[in-house]
Formats: sequence, structure tokens, C-alpha cells
Amino acid sequence: MPSRWIMALGLAASMLVSQGCAAAGLTLFGVGAGVTTGTGVSYTLDSVAYKTFTAPVEDLQSATLKALKRMDITVKENKPLESGRGREIVAVAGDRTIEIELDRLTGKTSRMEVVAKKGWFLRDRATATEIIIQTEQTLEDHASMPAAGAPTAKK
Repeated sequence: MPSRWIMALGLAASMLVSQGCAAAGLTLFGVGAGVTTGTGVSYTLDSVAYKTFTAPVEDLQSATLKALKRMDITVKENKPLESGRGREIVAVAGDRTIEIELDRLTGKTSRMEVVAKKGWFLRDRATATEIIIQTEQTLEDHASMPAAGAPTAKK
């Protein structure tokens, strides 16, 4: 009886290996790969960092550009997406090309995707994550400031 289990397990393993694709292995490998520790930034298997914000795409674009400037990252392109529902920003930091896509989900919700590329194949997940974190901080700083002309509390 135990030999049947071993044979079934061996057969299943050989079927996975003989398929010539890593989809099953990558699926198992990536089960927990989409969640980071406390940043709220998620990733695809090819290291695209992404996050959804409760902010209009225009506010997210402004915060992104401010964050890039603060990080001394040079913006090369800032153009509308082909869909017309957001922006595509291309920037350069040292030997890395940063591709940022801001997509309008609703009037008050936007999604940010960041890819930091080094050469053809390498991805810099840490830089992509930091851009999202800095953009989020910029949005929070902007939200905590009183609007121009708004009354302030007196002490």
C-alpha cells in the first residue's frame, strides 16, 4: 500500500517536471510573495511593485513627481496613458530606468505600478518600493496640511 503512494507521488512529480514550464513551481514559490512586511506594497512575480491609493490620479501624479524630485530622480517623460485613464512617467536614477504607471480606477481611487529596471533583465524591487512609500508619504503630508485660506485653530 505505501508503495502506491510513493509511485503516485513520483508520477505527479515527473509530470510537473516533464511539462517544461515553471508555472507550477512558480505558483508554489509565489504564494506569499505578493505581500510585504507592513508597507502595503504588493508585487508581481516579475518584481513590478504596485499599490492602490484613495486619491484622484491627478493628486497621485503630483505626489509622485514631488517624491521623485525629493529623491533626486530625473523625470524623462510624463505623458497620458494610451487609454486616457492615467499617466505614464519614465525617470532615471543612476543606471536604473524607472517606469511608473498611474491608472485611474474611479474618480477618487488610483493604482500605481512601478518598475525599476537595471539593464534588460534585472529589476530593483527596493527602489520601486521606496518610490511608492515616498509618494504615499507625500500624499499624507499634503492631506494633513490645511487648505489655503482655511481657518486654523488658535491657541
